[in-house]
Amino acid sequence: MERHYTNERNHQILISLLKAHNISKVVASPGTTNSVFIGSIQHDPYFTIYSSVDERSAAYMACGLSYESGEPVIISCTGATAARNYMSGATEAYYSKMPILILTSSQPNRAIGHLTPQVTDRTSPPNDVCKISIELPTCNDKADECFCEIQANKALTELRRHGGGPVHLNLITTYSYNEKTALTATSFPDARVIRRISQTDVFPVITGTKNAIFVGSHKKWTPELTESVDRFCETNNAVVLCDHTSNYKGKYGIPFALVINQASLNRANTPAYTVDILIHIGEVTGEEGAPRMIKSKETWRVSEDGEIRDYFKNMSHVFEMPETLFFTHYANKESKETLYYDECIKVYNDYACLRNKRLDEMSFSNTWIAQRIAPQIPDGSTVVLSILNTLRVWNYAEFKPAVNVYCPLGGFGIDGASSLTVGASLANANKLYFGITGDLAFFYDLNSLGNRHIGSNLRILLVNNGLGFEFKKCYAMAYRLLEDEVEPYVAAAGHFGKQSSALVRHYAEDLGFEYLAASNKEEFEKAYQRFVSPEITEMPIVFECFVSAEEESTALNVVQNRD
Repeated sequence: MERHYTNERNHQILISLLKAHNISKVVASPGTTNSVFIGSIQHDPYFTIYSSVDERSAAYMACGLSYESGEPVIISCTGATAARNYMSGATEAYYSKMPILILTSSQPNRAIGHLTPQVTDRTSPPNDVCKISIELPTCNDKADECFCEIQANKALTELRRHGGGPVHLNLITTYSYNEKTALTATSFPDARVIRRISQTDVFPVITGTKNAIFVGSHKKWTPELTESVDRFCETNNAVVLCDHTSNYKGKYGIPFALVINQASLNRANTPAYTVDILIHIGEVTGEEGAPRMIKSKETWRVSEDGEIRDYFKNMSHVFEMPETLFFTHYANKESKETLYYDECIKVYNDYACLRNKRLDEMSFSNTWIAQRIAPQIPDGSTVVLSILNTLRVWNYAEFKPAVNVYCPLGGFGIDGASSLTVGASLANANKLYFGITGDLAFFYDLNSLGNRHIGSNLRILLVNNGLGFEFKKCYAMAYRLLEDEVEPYVAAAGHFGKQSSALVRHYAEDLGFEYLAASNKEEFEKAYQRFVSPEITEMPIVFECFVSAEEESTALNVVQNRD
């Protein structure tokens, strides 16, 4: 019988990427569990395989081979105690920074701890035998394949990173003994290659004619970074796709949330933005629709941490370097082209103009309040938005350029938005800090208002609709599943006084806050100017606005539907 490659896709992905990352030398130890991998490569002329019966010796052989050749070397073993015998050689590799790929083949981890013969737990190796430990699980669908590609690229690029060192990769096998998965594959699709670029490497060439920078939540920008990004946009026909938490204040920003969340675009499955190369900077974004609606041929991630964070599922490069260095490198041209920005800003302005014209159609809601207040937040202020619906609807509004916006997107949980605002306000007593929050998040973090360090520069806007509207809106997954039954538990309606008009008032006033309230547009118009006053008042302020879920749905419908 003629033997070729296994049909186990995780093995195919690994073999493809070993070739792409120029790793060809293998020291193999005998066994059944790794026979699928070894059997797949032993007739492939790309690989040079050496045999070592003793895994202790194999690991040291690999160190010597790597030292003399200057290349990464794979050591492959079976189950049972085989991997344990790599410990001494792996320790040598760790402290000598030898790029040894410790490839341990295993049955699925569900067998661990159930007295399954030859199954040992390889999930927690000692700290000083490998830089990282990664598993390559069985692939059952395309999502599993994408995960395996990312994991394998992480492992293989780590071998040479930061001076090099050993990496543990646990390769799960189903043994391929039946006819369908035996060693019968004569070829298989190439796996996606992700390359890590350091400051001393050769930078790839930007070949695209229309590019974009996607900015997740981002720390305050330096003037140098802003200048380098603007210059990059001008020389590479690029735009900056950003929301408020991106905090980009340069020339080429497109507040993309208003465009990509249009229902007409979703219904037609038409991407709002299609580009050649998408440059991804910053951290977690609140715009969860971005990967679906922003299309690119490939994504380049730029971050000093150098980690593979494949949010758009098409990463090809990660640049481990300061953002300013990256953009300065690619802006070193004389050409100037802004046609793509002109195209994108026209689309945005059309939607923004329509939004402004339809303001009166919006009911009293968080969405309408954002439109009224955001443009009037004083210059130089910092705004902290709570997550999900508050962040979403305030991204449809426009702040002044000198306003910085933050949201606790790192953990992306209900807790902490008010406390974060309080903490920020302690940094500068002469600057205004605004916290915007819904009622569930507000009451979750209620004790923060009692902090004795709070100063008069703090202002909290509480939009109280008596439940978690994120789960009640008509297109929410929970609402589609439960409809009106979503309120009692998932949306947690009816807590905290059921929109009591006195509860927050008494609490806030007793703690030394000035309290403002509004239940409709007329009351709001009389109160909001006090809330956005540029002067620091005698007391901190809590402004409570009572709205309903129905009004919120109506307002969102106006913003998200052009017709």
